[in-house]
Amino acid sequence: MERLDPRARSDIYGRRINRAPDPWRVRLVPYASIMLASVLPVLLIADTMPLLPSLGFLLLLAWRMVRPGLLPLWAGAPLGAFDDLVSGQPFGCAIFLWSLAMIAIELIETRFPWRGFWQDWFTASVMSVVYWLASLLFSGASLTPEMVGAAAPQALLAILLYPIITRIVAGLDRFRLARARTID
Repeated sequence: MERLDPRARSDIYGRRINRAPDPWRVRLVPYASIMLASVLPVLLIADTMPLLPSLGFLLLLAWRMVRPGLLPLWAGAPLGAFDDLVSGQPFGCAIFLWSLAMIAIELIETRFPWRGFWQDWFTASVMSVVYWLASLLFSGASLTPEMVGAAAPQALLAILLYPIITRIVAGLDRFRLARARTID
């Protein structure tokens, strides 16, 4: 049986010990992912409205629920402003609604600190549907049954996509906290 030289052993494990995640990656991944998700529904626009729900809003909810202390309470305002600029909604719609969502999640977390996945999914579903309805009202469109029927698949898709989006956020969080590699 061959014994490892102590210097070789420290070389093998020394590269992995005492490494911290990259500070830029730790700070930027949540914000960049939400901003990228805000741009994606704009790429798939049907005749008059996007086919996808507000993925930026869903990612905001997922980041806030998967990593509760990561995004500050005020983060909904600048991220909502970016979403307003790229989505074509009246400016201030997402700023107001995303900020309200952040406050609501904060209140839910203080009231129910022991929440689980099913409660998070229910909360995100209710918030997505309320956001969808409020966005329709803020857009200035008349709420006819045909309009609601045409936009209803967005709300259903938002509810069904939440578990997938939380898995994506968990993967992004692992990437965000991965240790920095050293160049030898």
